[in-house]
Amino acid sequence: MAEHVCPPWIGYFLLNPLRKLVENPDKMFGPFVREGMVVLEPGCAMGFFTLPLARMVGPAGRVIALEIQDKMLSVLGRRAQKAGLLNRIDLRRIGKDGYGLDDLVGRVDFVAAIHVVHEVPDKAVFFAEIWKALRPGGRLLVVEPKGHVSKEQFEESAAVAGKAGFTPDTLPKRIGGRSVSLIKPGKET
Repeated sequence: MAEHVCPPWIGYFLLNPLRKLVENPDKMFGPFVREGMVVLEPGCAMGFFTLPLARMVGPAGRVIALEIQDKMLSVLGRRAQKAGLLNRIDLRRIGKDGYGLDDLVGRVDFVAAIHVVHEVPDKAVFFAEIWKALRPGGRLLVVEPKGHVSKEQFEESAAVAGKAGFTPDTLPKRIGGRSVSLIKPGKET
């Protein structure tokens, strides 16, 4: 599903606790995520953002963690088990047949696409799948690393998201990297 996939050994470096100085999950997702929500995280890797998201959604919420690599999901599963959060996380491997989100149509409240869109070979399919999974009024946060993604590439991805039906929403504050908050128009439920 991806042209340039982050190798599993880099996943361990991404778990470095010092990363929170630059990308603090609580600050990034605090304006978006509430208890009881269903959150989708494509490209979850080893769960740097997944575990904080699972804490934020609480026992009544759910995080659906999507990953293309078995090793990343395996490490995330062990970390979630150790943290006592595995019952809030649905680990899913992205397959050759798609993202496997048919059971989530219109059920997702928030999508955290952090440092992943640039790895997706077919952005139109990616945003269309996210669109279907989101409920009306649901939000998508896209953050891309400036070192990997040029301003032009980021704007192209945002344009593809717009063609899928997303509209820009105000970012509550500077998130970091190249970032945009998008909304699926419609009445929130």
